[in-house]
Amino acid sequence: MVTSMPKLKGQHFLLSPACRTLSETKVARMSEDEAREMFAKLRWAKTGGEAFCPRCGCLGCYALPAKRKWRCKGCGYDFSVTSGTIFADRKMAFRDILLAIYKFANAAKGLSALQLSRELGCDYKVAFVLLHKLRECMEAETIGEQVGGEDAHVEVDGAYFGGHVRPANRKNDRLDRRLVENRSGKRQCVGVIRQRGGRTLPFVVADEAALVPVIGRKVRKGTTVHADEAAAYDVLHARYAMKRINHQEAYSLDGACTNGAESYFSRLRRAEWGIHHHISGHYLRRYAAEMAWREDHRREDNSRLTSTIVSLGMARGPSVDWRGYWRRWEDRAAA
Repeated sequence: MVTSMPKLKGQHFLLSPACRTLSETKVARMSEDEAREMFAKLRWAKTGGEAFCPRCGCLGCYALPAKRKWRCKGCGYDFSVTSGTIFADRKMAFRDILLAIYKFANAAKGLSALQLSRELGCDYKVAFVLLHKLRECMEAETIGEQVGGEDAHVEVDGAYFGGHVRPANRKNDRLDRRLVENRSGKRQCVGVIRQRGGRTLPFVVADEAALVPVIGRKVRKGTTVHADEAAAYDVLHARYAMKRINHQEAYSLDGACTNGAESYFSRLRRAEWGIHHHISGHYLRRYAAEMAWREDHRREDNSRLTSTIVSLGMARGPSVDWRGYWRRWEDRAAA
């Protein structure tokens, strides 16, 4: 559970020295062994960086310096720092991965794969897959989590992304894009459940009505739920104490508002418009999870953000979606 955010006086957190505890220069000056040691310490934090077998959990392991691996005395398994993690089968140097994670963590509204590939001098495909693996780790942090409870306040809302239809050149040829028949059919709704001082849980659903059953599963009883005037949320009155706000009248009124949810959508929208310019509907869920993670950790310094992302990656097994992704794509294209 994320603790309540400290109140800042006068200066925004991102403008204060407290947010800058790690610099790109410091990471770039690390040796490969220093970066590798950092990954080892974050993976095996419980043993102070001392390796233990990821297969059987045996603490009796001895180093193989020539291979930069360890061998388990119990089962004979040879493993490296990244074996069995989301970074398994890596080709990049540890320092390059750490620098990529630092740049990713330090970007308040996200980082495009094209920019990362230019800054690291790596192939676009490498940067694309690496960034999506990091988003997968961010999403995994909230899997199965619920929010709310007695005296807790949760905001729910939905916003639509994707499915842009380019207007015709001549005014007389332009269609009313507000009508369903003139849309592309690719527009998706991102629903968010955000606890004040707690977690932000995003979901990609067909529309706001489809978010209602998700709210019933993810928000505990006894919670005060804040929602806008959308009719889809009317059924929630039977289960929760509700506070509704009509945005045509005010953004906040009589203690009811969804400004926290709107703040999340603002970050996601700016990432879509200003950083990525387009987000494929197939990957929207991961981008939504990334921005939720950034909202929840927005008061943490960049050193801690970098370490947290590395720790999430080292604690997660090999990616099901992205391990061998381009190889599978090339095989399908050749078939």
